[in-house]
Amino acid sequence: MDWDALKLSLSLAAWTVAILLPVSVFAGRALAYRRFSGKGFVEALVMLPLVLPPTVFGFYLLVAFGRNSPIGQAWQDIFGHQLVFSFEGLVLASVIFNLPFAIQPAQRGFEAVPRDVREAAACCGMSPLAALWRVELPLAWPGVMTAMVLTFAHTLGEFGIVLMVGGAIPGETRTVAIAIYDRVQAFDMEAAGLMAAVLVAISLFTIGLTYALSARVGRRLS
Repeated sequence: MDWDALKLSLSLAAWTVAILLPVSVFAGRALAYRRFSGKGFVEALVMLPLVLPPTVFGFYLLVAFGRNSPIGQAWQDIFGHQLVFSFEGLVLASVIFNLPFAIQPAQRGFEAVPRDVREAAACCGMSPLAALWRVELPLAWPGVMTAMVLTFAHTLGEFGIVLMVGGAIPGETRTVAIAIYDRVQAFDMEAAGLMAAVLVAISLFTIGLTYALSARVGRRLS
């Protein structure tokens, strides 16, 4: 069992979830409530990572983060090392690639909040931020929680984006998905099977915990 690869995968998933949690709330809420020109295009742009092959999407991210790109050059100047083939580059790529998993379920959660409830909160003198925190978010929480679970599980198992942007540097960008592939290539099926089973167990535990928490929140609100 490659514990370093598993630890790196869990760290990558945790950072991705932490960054996308506020993004999913505010972007999902905006897409659920606001009507503006080009909204369909924005929603299609958010969903683009779902339909593009990971290697294609990873290639464009590799070009965008490379030394010759403005982003890559700025990162090199500020931090003194390149963005590609680094853990920070993996986190940024994972955040971009997981946008549809984070935003769409949150958007559906906010769309399920009755309009009269939001209007009642405004009539009570609540500010938009107070209404979001005290009224809307508790009602939309199952959707937001689903978004975070999907993001976490998807990040754990992601292969193509990780390989294109991060490579397979031990202790830096070699995630457990890459480690499983390497073990299969070496015909070490026992190690590959063990790591795959650990990923399945973590995913099942995460999903089960989410269902339990969602049910508990639902009972509290009913």
